[in-house]
Amino acid sequence: MKTTITTSTMDPSYRSRCWHEAIAATYFPLDLQFAEPDRFSGDLSIWQIGDFSLSHNISASLMYRRSRHHLSAEREEQFLVTVPTRTEVVFAQGGKEIRCRPGGFFLERSHEPYEFSHTELAEMWVIKIDAKALGGRIRAPDRFCSVQFDAKNGAGGLFTDMLRLIPARFDAMSAEARSMVGRHLIDLLVLSIKSDERTLTSGSSTVREAHLSRIEGFARRNLSRADLDPDLIASACGISTRYLHDLFRDTKQTIGQWIRDQRLDACHAQLRDPANRLTVTEIAYRFGFSDHAQFSRTFRGHFGMSPKELRDRARGD
Repeated sequence: MKTTITTSTMDPSYRSRCWHEAIAATYFPLDLQFAEPDRFSGDLSIWQIGDFSLSHNISASLMYRRSRHHLSAEREEQFLVTVPTRTEVVFAQGGKEIRCRPGGFFLERSHEPYEFSHTELAEMWVIKIDAKALGGRIRAPDRFCSVQFDAKNGAGGLFTDMLRLIPARFDAMSAEARSMVGRHLIDLLVLSIKSDERTLTSGSSTVREAHLSRIEGFARRNLSRADLDPDLIASACGISTRYLHDLFRDTKQTIGQWIRDQRLDACHAQLRDPANRLTVTEIAYRFGFSDHAQFSRTFRGHFGMSPKELRDRARGD
C-alpha cells in the first residue's frame, strides 16, 4: 500500500499542523519547530513493504525533536534508517552529533531522545524497522546511532540503489514479491553496516567484538542443531565456556536467551513468507524446537500471536 501526503494544496495556516500529524503517523511522535510555519512545504510518500515501511520525505527547513515525554507512551522500539539525497542534515543522539550529507546514511533510535534538523530544503529516504527485526541480525544496533555509513560504495551503494528502485516497481509487485524484496533490502542494510570496520570496534575492544561476531556467525549457521549450547559454541570458536558467558554479559542477554531469540526470529521470517510451504511443525523443527506445544507458547509470548495466526495473516495479506 502506498500513501501520499502533500501540503501544496492546503491552506497555509494548516500546513504545519498537517505535517506534524503526518510525521507522527509515519514514524513516531516528535516535536517540530518550523522556520516559517505558514510558508512551510512538504511532500511525503510511504510504501509498506513486508515488515517495514519506506518513505520519501521532501520538506522545507525544519527541526525534529524526540523528547523524554514522548518515550513513556511507546511500547515497541523502532529504528529509522535515513538516507539524505539533497542537502546536509544534522542528527544528535546519545551525546554524539553527525552532519550527514548525500552519500551517507545513519540510524535513529526511537527509545532515546534526539534532535534532527536541516536548514535548507531537504530530500531523504527513510526506512522504519522494528528493533526486534534489526536486533535479530545486528547485535545491539543502538550502538550505531549517530554513526554515518557509506551510501555510495560497496554494500551501502547497493542498499541505496535498491532503495530508490522499489517505488517505481512497487505497483507491479505482488504482496509476496514485496515481502521478499523487503527482506533483501534489509539484508543489504545489515551487510553494509557489518562490512564497516567500526562494527568491530564500537562499544568494546576489537578482540571481544571479533569473538562475538564469530560466535554469532557459528550459532546462526547451526540453529537447526538440537545440541547447540554454550559448550558446543565455545569449543567451535576456540574459547572457554566461561569466557563465552562473560562476553555475553555486555549484551544484556545470556547466550541461551540470544539463541532462543535467533531461532524465534528465523521461524518468524519463514512463517511470514507466503511462498513457504513447510508446516509450522516442520519450521519449528528446522530451527531447533523439538516440542511443538512449547514452541507455540514461546512464540506467542515473544511476538504476541501464535505461529498459525502469523501464517494466516501473511497468507491473507
